[in-house]
Amino acid sequence: MARTTKAKAVTQIRRLYLQASPKTIQRDLTVAVELFKSLPTETTREAVAVYMDGLSQLRSEWTLARKRRAKHR
Repeated sequence: MARTTKAKAVTQIRRLYLQASPKTIQRDLTVAVELFKSLPTETTREAVAVYMDGLSQLRSEWTLARKRRAKHR
């Protein structure tokens, strides 16, 4: 993978994390996983793991919040 392509993937994963919303989280996480799998080295994957974990945490929190709201309606 060319360096610029790798850098673009890392930048895009970061952007997905920063711009995620409850309405887009599942799509954002799916795209991020595909980009993550395309990264060529373990070092690069470790560098974006924090964003991947963040996306996963956001999805969990927002899913739980949605279920709680639905329960109290």
